[in-house]
Amino acid sequence: MERGLSRNTLMSYGRDLRRYAHWCADRGIGSPGDVRAADLEDFAADLRRPPTGDGGPRALSASSAARAVVAVRGFHRFCADEGLATDDPARSWRPPAIPQRLPKAIPYDRVMALIAAAGAQDPPLGPRDSALLEFLYGTGARISEACGLDIDDVDLTERTVLLRGKGAKERRLPLGTHAAQAIDAYLVRGRPGLVSRATPALFLNTRGQRLSRQSAWSALSAAADRAGVTGVSPHALRHSFATHLLEGGADVRVVQELLGHASVTTTQVYTRVTVETLREVYASSHPRAR
Repeated sequence: MERGLSRNTLMSYGRDLRRYAHWCADRGIGSPGDVRAADLEDFAADLRRPPTGDGGPRALSASSAARAVVAVRGFHRFCADEGLATDDPARSWRPPAIPQRLPKAIPYDRVMALIAAAGAQDPPLGPRDSALLEFLYGTGARISEACGLDIDDVDLTERTVLLRGKGAKERRLPLGTHAAQAIDAYLVRGRPGLVSRATPALFLNTRGQRLSRQSAWSALSAAADRAGVTGVSPHALRHSFATHLLEGGADVRVVQELLGHASVTTTQVYTRVTVETLREVYASSHPRAR
């Protein structure tokens, strides 16, 4: 809470710590002061171990296991700072290295097919889903940022939007013509048919409440099914936004600001995507590349 982390991150850390508490209880570890460094290494190994037949928790992915290690390290640091334990056994413990996966962008023509399929529904859902997808692709916003939007965050006259990202950080982004027009159409032909009571939320569900991440995902999945497009997720639209910008000549520092990344290192993974694309074209086209 003090670090201003998102609600989803706090929930994930909560799950990680409950898992750790159960693991300790199963091994007779009764307090933070009883934990040794070797116990932490065993816990980390068990995170990636497939479950046995006793119905235990499933093995975590590499990224989820690394997050769990971060959560447990923070817990032991807190215990030591608060005097709940005399030592911090996790002081030198490091999260496991995560294999870096290249983000997969959706080709531009498939993005257009996706948006067209979303808007092909009758109002109010057609205008809403079209505006949502145009917004996600046009700004590179995270799905949680889009769902958290209020009407007052969008300035259709200046064509800008205020987003609240991770760590309660705000950033104001330009709003493209297509996204602005789609949102305007939704406000006229979509949102009035969804709203049931006064609410500042921009994107609403069929009960007139703020659209949830799960409902937004469902809307995107339904549009993908109608368009016959596979490999689609809200984050895939974010990847596509960044990749298409870099392929169009945008500076990586600009893309960093647009995505709301704290470090340019996070953004540079997209430059690897464009290099891979160049390599594929070169390998298949140049007579001396084979």
